[in-house]
Amino acid sequence: MAAQSQYAELARQLSAIGGLKRALARQLPAECPSGSAAVLALLQRHGEMRMSRLAELLAVDMSVTSRHVAHVVAQGWVERAPDPDDGRSRILRLTPEGAGMLGELHRRTTDLFASRLHDWTDDEIGQLIAMLARLRDSFGSPRARAPHDQS
Repeated sequence: MAAQSQYAELARQLSAIGGLKRALARQLPAECPSGSAAVLALLQRHGEMRMSRLAELLAVDMSVTSRHVAHVVAQGWVERAPDPDDGRSRILRLTPEGAGMLGELHRRTTDLFASRLHDWTDDEIGQLIAMLARLRDSFGSPRARAPHDQS
């Protein structure tokens, strides 16, 4: 098990990730803020869904989700269709224009990483990817919760 000082340093390093996230956000086109980009990415990854499911995946309340969805619909990147199982509900679906915007976002992000990490080896990039995935999985797993977090 790591020493408490190592966990403290990890916390400091992770809090500094905010600067990286801001640099990534600056790469987004003005018409596609980060909330919109997240909506598009989730619809691509998970397929069509109801707004309630999107709010759950975004981990934000329904009013925030509604604002994000209104923006992407107005841009033509997402369409709302009647839910065949419940006519009162709507299903959100990525449009070809939305898929095109996602392609642009991917290109911009990839270009940024390529320029900033040009002196990293392929092995170092692979290790970073593996460790970040492991960290994310540790926080996503119920086993990883601290005892005071469990009900």
